[in-house]
Amino acid sequence: LVAMLRGIAAGMRYLAEAGFVHRDLAARNILVDAHLVCKVGEFWGNFGMFWGILLVFGGGKIPIRWTAPEAIAFRTFTSASDAWSYGIVMWEVLSFGERPYWDMSNQDV
Repeated sequence: LVAMLRGIAAGMRYLAEAGFVHRDLAARNILVDAHLVCKVGEFWGNFGMFWGILLVFGGGKIPIRWTAPEAIAFRTFTSASDAWSYGIVMWEVLSFGERPYWDMSNQDV
């Protein structure tokens, strides 16, 4: 499991160093091959980039359970909010796929 998390972290580091913000990092968006090598996938489209900060336009839905509180509040995503999401992904992997905050409603989260 740790090797899988290292692969995801390496992918996110690459994206951050290239100035990209993922915005929807979650276990459901990780591609896993037969050797359990993980690759980050599934990028969102309804946004604009400015100096490594992702601004959400329109009424796009935000994956509440995986999103940093400041990204929810201000609808602005950065590599720091991706780091928060990575923490949630770590929990997903180490709990063998449990849903984050499983005992709470989206409103409570």
